Parts: sequence; C-alpha cells; structure tokens
Amino acid sequence: MTDTLRPVETGAPQAPADGPQQLKRSIGVVGGTLLTLSCVTPASTLFVVVPDLFGSLGTATALTIAIGSLLCIAVAFCYSELGTLISSAGGEYAMVSTMAGRLAGWLVFVLSLLVVMIVPPVIAMGTADYLAPIVHLDPAMTGAGVMLLATLAGLLDLRANAWITGIFLVLEVIAAALVALLGFTHGHRGLGSLTSLQVAGADGHTDTVTAMLVISGLAIALFVTQGFSTAVYLSEELEDPRRNVARTVLATLAISAVIILVPVVAITMGASDIEQLTGGDIGSMVTAWSNSAVGTFVSLCVALAIINAGIVMVIQNSRVLFASARDKAWPEPVNNVLSRLGRFGSPWVATLAVGVPGALLCFVNLDTLYGVTGVSVTGMYLLVAVAALLARRGPHRHTPAWRMPLWPAMPVLLIVVLAYVLSTQETVYLLWTGGIVAAATLYWAFYLRPRRDTRWLVSIPEDART
Repeated sequence: MTDTLRPVETGAPQAPADGPQQLKRSIGVVGGTLLTLSCVTPASTLFVVVPDLFGSLGTATALTIAIGSLLCIAVAFCYSELGTLISSAGGEYAMVSTMAGRLAGWLVFVLSLLVVMIVPPVIAMGTADYLAPIVHLDPAMTGAGVMLLATLAGLLDLRANAWITGIFLVLEVIAAALVALLGFTHGHRGLGSLTSLQVAGADGHTDTVTAMLVISGLAIALFVTQGFSTAVYLSEELEDPRRNVARTVLATLAISAVIILVPVVAITMGASDIEQLTGGDIGSMVTAWSNSAVGTFVSLCVALAIINAGIVMVIQNSRVLFASARDKAWPEPVNNVLSRLGRFGSPWVATLAVGVPGALLCFVNLDTLYGVTGVSVTGMYLLVAVAALLARRGPHRHTPAWRMPLWPAMPVLLIVVLAYVLSTQETVYLLWTGGIVAAATLYWAFYLRPRRDTRWLVSIPEDART
C-alpha cells in the first residue's frame, strides 16, 4: 500500500552517456496539435464510433457527448498540469508514478496500454464500410491492412508524419463540415429534439432514453474525444513543453469537441425519423440529403481519416511501449529490444510491437473491444485525477508548470463522477478489464516490486526536471 501512495523519486543523478535514450524535441505546438487532433480523429470517430451511440441513445447522443466533453475539460486540466510537470513519452504512467507511486503508475500504464492497443483496430475496422461505394471488402481484413500500413508510416520521422497527418486532417474536417451543412439544411426537427431522449425500440415503437443509459453511455462519450491525451505522450518531443503541452491539450479538446458535436447535432436534426437516426447509417443519410457523388466523396474522406488515425495512434502507442522499456518494465532482453531507435529517430521495434498485434485485434468481437475500452479509459482518467490531486505536494509545489484553475475541487469532482460512471458499466466488461488489471498486479507483486532497484525506474528527461 505504501508503494501506491509514495511518489517516485525524480531527483536521481543524471544518467550516464550510455544511459536511457531520450527522444529529440523536434515539433512545435502546431505540429503537436496536428498529430494530437489526428489521434482524436474526429471524422472517423464521428462515422465509426458515434453510430453505435445513436443505436443505444438515439436523440440523447448529442447530449451525452456534450456532457462527456464537459467532463473532459476537467480531465484536460489534469493532463495539462501533470504533462508540464512530467514531460515524458510515458504519458499517464510517468505522471501517475511520479505523483501517486510506482504501483499506481504501473496500473495506469496497463490501462493506457489496453486503450492504445484496442482503439486503433476499432477505428480501422470501419474502413471497409466507407470504401463500399467503390469496392466491397471484408471489415476485419481491411482493418488489419490499415493497421499494417499505419505501422509502416509510423517508422518514419515524426516531423514527416506531422505533415502527412495534417493533410489528411484537413480532408476529414471538410467531410465533417459537409455532413453538418447537409444535416442542418435538411432538418426535420428542431433543437428541442436534442433533449427529447428518444430511441427506436426493437418492436417498432419509440422508447425513452433513461438517465441511467445516458450515464452509462458516458464511458464511450469520454472515448469519443479521448485522443487529446496524445499531447502528453508527445511531450518529450515537443519544444518548450512547459508551455506547449497545455496549449496542445486544451486546443485539441476544444477543436475536436466542435468537429464531432456540431455534426452530431446536425444529424440528429436532419434524420428523417427516429428509426433512421437509431440505425446510425450516416453514409446513407448523406446520400439521401445530396447524391451518390457527394456520399462517395464523404466516404473516401472518412476512409483517409481512419488511415490517418491509425498512423498517429501507432506513433503514440510505440512511444508508450518505448518508454516502458526504457524504464525497465520488462526482463532485460525485452527492454533492450523495445528501446531501440531507428535511423529516423523513431522506436522501430516498439512500433512493430504495437502495429502487428493491432492488426490481429481486428478479428476480435467489436462489442467486446468497445466495452473494455470504455472501462479502461474511465479507470485511467480516474487515476490521472488522483495524481492531479497530489500534484502540489512536496517538491512539486513550487515547480514551474501550468496550473489548473479550481484546484483541488476540479480533480475531486472528477474522481467522484468517474467512479460513478465506472460503477454503471456492464459486468462482463468490468470483469475483463479487472482480470487484466489483476494479472498486472500479480506481475508487479512477484516481478517488479522485488526488483524495485533495477525494474520500473520511471525516468524523466533531464531537460524536463528544471
């Protein structure tokens, strides 16, 4: 228990020249924002994840996403403060380990690893649906192909990827804007429909969406804008992280919330009836509002957005795995392999290690992936909020950093709300995630903790300690 609450010592002597490798600071706030926005991948989230929310929440979808976005403001404050204090490629686990202790950091690493491994194939499997106007493909095989393509792109220089993903991002924003325009200009209902809380029932009748369903849906709503946390994974490669991490996190959340929420409102108002809305076939709605050419254009933009998301997520995930190896989370031979950097400065072995399993996950049941991701994201945010609550004690009290407003009320409120949201999730997904966390705790207890002097040594870049 003391390991959970005792902060990691960050004042250790500097590593020797042959010590842990550090990533180079090569991108500014614009490049970081483009990469982070691409990881949120607003258009592909809108077209791949949101339809499932329409299926269960109907007209309450926009309200649920709006509530989730408000909660994410508090989460973003926590990430911004912690990310400027601890600018490491380890992201959440480096921040939580430093503030709340090694065991807490290890558990948040496991949850973040679950998220970053599952989300890319979830998004990638939507590619086949949006290539359907041109060619019919198997969703699992297409998703696996997208993951492998993203893995190859992830081996390139980070600056080059920032430009690639920036171009794709423009296309997906155009697609989202076009959907919003068409939805608003073909509106069949007013703004009051956004709070009507209706969904099509299985028997052809209209059912009422309960408050409990909305609260349960918040786990997926948090996942909708979850990618803003990518900024802290890139903090070790951001120039001037004390200033740029907070800017990137908060700007990304604001932009992505608008790009996702406005089209959702438009779709809710523009759907011809509640059955069409609940069906969630956005591509068909776009075609009905315009013509097949416009529908095909939007579908192709979404397909490119999904590929874009895959590239950025593989970049993010590889940094997490690279940082864990650098911090001695695994047996030494594994650490040595995963911490290798390629000719472009990217962790190439770690990139392959996250990309190839991601391709295999495309053949797993999609509902299971959604459920485990929702629980993992909620649990991860909860631990980050706990770390933010502890961020102003001891030596960190006077460390120069961006500081959130309304502390400590903000993280306390977030902890309470997230704990309640977690309690409303389906038992099977809680058991899946809980079983993985239990196995990780055993690994900690029997391998990492007995080797505390040589394993799980969370390192902070030297230029981020002052």
